[in-house]
Amino acid sequence: MPTFQPRSTARFSTLVGSLLLTACAFISINPASAADAQPGSNYEKERAACLNGSSNQDRATCLKEAGAAREEAARGKLNDPAQTQYRQNALTRCKALPDADRIECEKRIDGSGVTQGNPMDGGVLRENVTIVPGTLSK
Repeated sequence: MPTFQPRSTARFSTLVGSLLLTACAFISINPASAADAQPGSNYEKERAACLNGSSNQDRATCLKEAGAAREEAARGKLNDPAQTQYRQNALTRCKALPDADRIECEKRIDGSGVTQGNPMDGGVLRENVTIVPGTLSK
């Protein structure tokens, strides 16, 4: 019959307590936080990339970084000048298009539609489908 060892019980209790605190920290993150409501929030996309392996990081590190970025965005402290410049460059490229196409281009840049690929694979493809009703001919 195993003997009771108080020292190992104390360690086990400490471990369980630490795990519970960690779990509470993860549970307390509200998916509908202010950071997610802000335009340009990438948390769900970053989390999906972590889970499907396309982030080029190990899963644990990737999820930790995505969560940290989300918290900083909620505090208003996440500001990436390079991303702002990339967006401005993309919108500038849209200006060369005719008005109807320019509006659709700007919608794609602002996140409307479906985005595939990444720069490491050779490019980003943004697709937005607009249904235009046809006219009947007599």
